[in-house]
Amino acid sequence: MKKIHIDIVSDIACPWCAIGYARLERAMEQLASEYEFSVQWHAFELNPDHSGEGGPILPALARKYGRSEEEMRATQSQMMTIAKDLGLNFERMQERFTCNTFDAHRLVKWAGEQGRQTEMKQALFDAYFGRAEDVSDHQNLIRCVDGLGLDSAKAREVLKSDDYAKMVREDELTYQQAGVSAVPAFIINGKYLISGAQEPDTLVQAFEEIGTKSE
Repeated sequence: MKKIHIDIVSDIACPWCAIGYARLERAMEQLASEYEFSVQWHAFELNPDHSGEGGPILPALARKYGRSEEEMRATQSQMMTIAKDLGLNFERMQERFTCNTFDAHRLVKWAGEQGRQTEMKQALFDAYFGRAEDVSDHQNLIRCVDGLGLDSAKAREVLKSDDYAKMVREDELTYQQAGVSAVPAFIINGKYLISGAQEPDTLVQAFEEIGTKSE
């Protein structure tokens, strides 16, 4: 069986990252009989300087992209429809507030040491887009940990400390220097870059081409 390793550069606050992974899952399922996939998540912050209280998402996005709130609402509604078709919970994505994701990225690293990195990432997507929870709030992060049946006492110790901060910063620097300026970004077998939340069929085709090259 051929092996494909996928490094995923993403942010918890990025809806296309959640959609992109759900589409990737479908592509991996289609090729499960031919390929053995492994996935590693890497940190990226869309809003690294964010601190303090968050603001409502729609005005924040309108300011960032120089568009009206109505345009942003329409774009978000389209994403909600796409997400629903993929089985993702984006019910409250328009009610969320801007927030810092650094501590959430640290928890993803911690969960990764227990083989639960992807589940942690998905739990955080669900909290942010499905329940409009502030994923910089430690109580909300601990609820995600509890939901996965991981050790919440250890997670609290991680959040109170500086653990995994260096790993997150190294991730961010590595991929910025490699030219990743937008997420999601999928690096296949350390060689090939697929940018954006591509459709499952596009990913299947890309994996098959890569598989042929590595034969």
